[in-house]
Amino acid sequence: MSGEDAVEVTRLPSGLVVLTERMERVETVSFGAYVATGARNESAEENGISHFLEHMAFKGTERRSAIAIAEEIEAVGGQMNAYTAREQTAFYVKVLKEDLALGSDIIGDILCHSCFDPAEVERERGVILQEIGQANDTPDDIIFDHFQEAAYPEQPMGRPVLGTEERVGAVSRDNLRAYMHRHYTASNTVVAAAGNLRHQAVVELVDRHFADLARTEAPRAVPARYEGREFREQRDLDQVHVVLGFPAVAYADDDFYPVMLLSTLLGGGMSSRLFQEVREKRGLVYSIYAFASPYADGGLFAIYAGTGEKEAAEVMPVTLGELEKVQREVTAAELARARAQVKAGLLMSLESPGNRSEQLARQWQVFGRVIPVAETVARIEAVGVADIEAAARKLFRAAPTLASLGPAARVPQLPAIAKRLAA
Repeated sequence: MSGEDAVEVTRLPSGLVVLTERMERVETVSFGAYVATGARNESAEENGISHFLEHMAFKGTERRSAIAIAEEIEAVGGQMNAYTAREQTAFYVKVLKEDLALGSDIIGDILCHSCFDPAEVERERGVILQEIGQANDTPDDIIFDHFQEAAYPEQPMGRPVLGTEERVGAVSRDNLRAYMHRHYTASNTVVAAAGNLRHQAVVELVDRHFADLARTEAPRAVPARYEGREFREQRDLDQVHVVLGFPAVAYADDDFYPVMLLSTLLGGGMSSRLFQEVREKRGLVYSIYAFASPYADGGLFAIYAGTGEKEAAEVMPVTLGELEKVQREVTAAELARARAQVKAGLLMSLESPGNRSEQLARQWQVFGRVIPVAETVARIEAVGVADIEAAARKLFRAAPTLASLGPAARVPQLPAIAKRLAA
């Protein structure tokens, strides 16, 4: 049985979708519930509540205490975790194949019967406030929140996933319960599993353990409106942290694969243009890379650089020079390298049941179908030099966003950057 033939889909009467992929040569199963809600689904008053809910997930249900959840999963050697992103919150376990029933029971219990004990809420509030404080003290972490807010000011897409100290401090137990009831619904959730499993057995477990998931329609997210502004904070640091970015593509955009390959070619590895020109040839930075962040209705393309105060004035002109060159001077050899990196990353990731289950859920929530690996590889292979150059022209002639943190006086101002790119 091939990997693609092993993908099966069932939609339960509740609207909950169950996706599985059988991997016969492993002894484990990754099982997760992926809820299509995150920071972009929150109001200004709710900012951080999705992340707060993620933290509360393992803090007790109507029939399990927090310690019981931890002990039950670890008694069988399983692993359990969760994460919050801008468009998704995920809860998942990895267990031996014979312990799938327990894993699915715990995840279903968390989503359907969390009790939000007041003492646990207060305890976890303190933990999250410490997490926010740690992020604020980590410049090469918090700079991306500042960049996101500058790109999408005064709207959900621009707010931090962790929330702010003020908003997290105000979240109540009733707020958590109400938000979970509105967004954690059967139609807004996908259950995905990959590993040594049988699809029908997974469907039966999900039907049993997720029966109490709400069947109402979840609210739609507010559309994202890219604006492109500048954030600049002078702070006494050893390095300047800079992020330069542009509006980019959504998951379903025709330019999705050209943009992914462009990010790799430009700043995705040691052979990339930015790494070679800015770090290796000139020694201006310790770290520089490019990345693309697609969303359901848009995206961002950005370049991060960590540099010294004296070098800050030179890093941006050199970087802008590379953005200009890549619009007209891409070679077949560097495209081939980028294509090989992207393909290898994709295929290597599919060796992990956890990555496979996450990919199943994301593709279903974005496209309404699971995309065969062969189709993805064919799309990557079809991208040519002209496609990369055209994508670069479209991206880098749009209104930029700039965020800088540290001794940033020598970082050029946003209007000067925009003027050069538009020339």
